[in-house]
Amino acid sequence: MPWDGDDLAGEMEENLERQQAAAEARANKSPGSAEDRARNAQLESLRLSRSRIMGQLSRATVPAHRTMLERALKAIDDQMIEQQ
Repeated sequence: MPWDGDDLAGEMEENLERQQAAAEARANKSPGSAEDRARNAQLESLRLSRSRIMGQLSRATVPAHRTMLERALKAIDDQMIEQQ
């Protein structure tokens, strides 16, 4: 069976959606105020995005794409620092 990039991309997207749903569920179950839960959910979303970008960065070979991913990673890191 030949490799199908669309199938792989679809599977990865479904996996990311499941992870985000699980993160939201964990954030909503955690004790604390609504503001704390929202902050925790945002941090979890940033962690997931960071993980996804790190994976892409490890596979990126085009310099312009790597630069874009590195900038996105820095932006996420900056947001995570602001949230804490």
